[in-house]
Amino acid sequence: MPDREARLGALVDIVEAVAGPSPAVLDLACGTGSISRRVLARLPHARLVAVDVDPALLAIAGASVGADERVRVVRANLSDPGWAGAVPVPDGGFDAVVTATALHWLTQPDLRRLYADLRLLVRPGGVVANADDMPSEALPRLGGALDGLAEHRRAQLTADGRPDWAMWWDEAAADPALAEAVAERQRFFGGVSHPASFNPPARWHVAALEAAGFVEAGVAWRQGSGAVVAAVR
Repeated sequence: MPDREARLGALVDIVEAVAGPSPAVLDLACGTGSISRRVLARLPHARLVAVDVDPALLAIAGASVGADERVRVVRANLSDPGWAGAVPVPDGGFDAVVTATALHWLTQPDLRRLYADLRLLVRPGGVVANADDMPSEALPRLGGALDGLAEHRRAQLTADGRPDWAMWWDEAAADPALAEAVAERQRFFGGVSHPASFNPPARWHVAALEAAGFVEAGVAWRQGSGAVVAAVR
């Protein structure tokens, strides 16, 4: 993803702007811990709870940030309405909830419900920020052109032989330290990947967050089809 660092940087900017140098952060669908690592690099006094359901990604996150006393890694399935019961919530709630390139795996009803769940987990004045592909309806021709440029840059990045998403998982499955977790992942998802994704435009996310009770919501960052939608409780 050519704009990946810009997306993640936008999330950390939001955390810092809202919560200052010592935030309590929920890294939602944390994957390998990419956001947690970047939050800690900029805000070393932060405290994080990193949540995911994927056993292979959690194995990597556990080795990457799980031994850090500032981070707690938790397994929970966001498709389960009771998922939040597994999350240790700080007194008063989280200052920020951040997630990137992940919530599109949820169905539309589950994502609506999740946004309502998150409103209960953040403190008043706290923020939820979701970075993902969110097509821009206002600029369809320009958006399409920018998407084409992103594809060209992605092709340039992979020209040196670095693995794409599917190849990366093949390498993980061949790693003795991850093989069992990858096999469990495939059993859990019923195959090598998640089910079909839900990628609505940004306005859908904004409307869903407002319906969940956030006092303001909007696009905080955009590059092509990539966007960060943020909502303040």
